[in-house]
Parts: sequence; structure tokens; C-alpha cells
Amino acid sequence: MIVKVKKMKLEQAFKDYKQLRQMMYPYRTATHIIKAKLESIDDELKCENTYSPIHMIQSRIKSPESIIDKLERKGYPKTNNGMKCLNDIAGIRVVCHYINDIQYISQLLLLHEDIRLIKKSNYIDYPKESGYRSLHLVVKVPIYTKDGIISVPVEIQLRTIAMDCWASLEHELYYKNHYTVCEDMSRQLKECAEQMAKTDDKMQKIYQQLHNKTQ
Repeated sequence: MIVKVKKMKLEQAFKDYKQLRQMMYPYRTATHIIKAKLESIDDELKCENTYSPIHMIQSRIKSPESIIDKLERKGYPKTNNGMKCLNDIAGIRVVCHYINDIQYISQLLLLHEDIRLIKKSNYIDYPKESGYRSLHLVVKVPIYTKDGIISVPVEIQLRTIAMDCWASLEHELYYKNHYTVCEDMSRQLKECAEQMAKTDDKMQKIYQQLHNKTQ
């Protein structure tokens, strides 16, 4: 029943579901480009240093249903122009081994002349109240279409394995199960985030000690 209602919203908003899916093409292409660039950076560093700083890269495109929901929450028109107000339709998650890898990878990516930084949110040095940690970049990448060049936003989240573990479990507990998280649970989740942040720091120091010994 819920799926049917969402589909009706889509039909009312865009009138043509196929048209909406076609509008998603540039976002899919943008994620492919960013992912390829990140894989190339990782491969180059691996060839030079025999060390791969990136543990995993994931890409996703918001579903039409999620786009409609967000447009409604933000109060944007459910049109093509409304979609242009959203920066996270296309998303990339980069999971690195160590904290220092995050800044290094982000700097190397932004050296590409066709990548334009729109927004940077440092939730590693300045975590969210919940304890969430990650580096968020919103960049724009040029996409060549039959109608010309368009600039498409992509949200990139860079985090360590520990940060990703906490964020995934917190999302599972808080959002997917629709539980009401009381103040005590929120405190416990934040404590877990702080403990994992300390683990990240220790692992970084251990890596640096080992790296210095092998030099």
C-alpha cells in the first residue's frame, strides 16, 4: 500500500515516471566518474607505496521515492528545478583504513581540474551531536550529454572503517527499525562513537610507528 501511494506521488509530481528515470542519468554518470577517479588514485598510491589507503568504495543514487520524500521535507517543488536544489542525489562513500588517509585522498581528488568543490563539512574534527564522524564533500563534475555539458553535484563521504561501522549500526538501530531512541540510548551511542574514535587514533599511531621502523 505504501509503495502504491509513493508511486502515485511520483506520477502526480512528474506525470511521466520514465522522464524522471531519464533525469537520473547524469547522476549515475557522475558517480561512475568520481568512483573511477578514486580507484585510479588508490591504484597509483598502491603502485608507488605498495599500500592501498582505500578499504572500500560504494556508490548509490537516491531512488525516485526518496527524492520525492526529501523534496517534500525541504519544501522544494517536485520538479526538475526542485531536484537541482538537492546535492545528495548522487552519493559516494569512501572507507579508508586510517584517519590521515581521509584528508590525503580528499586532497588528491580535489586536485583534478574538472572537480569543483561546492561544500566541505568536517564531522571528524567537529563531530555531530550524535557522535557521527565523517568528512563530507559536495563536488560538481561536468557531464557531457547530447544537449551539451552540465555540472552535476555528488556528495562524497569519507570515513574510516571504525566510523563506517558506527554509522551503519547507528542507522540500523535508529532509522530502519523506527525505534524511538531515548536520551540514555543516545548517550550510549555517543559513548560508542567516542570509544571508536579513540581506537582510530591508536591504530593511526601504531601504523605510523610501524611505518617509521620500516623506512
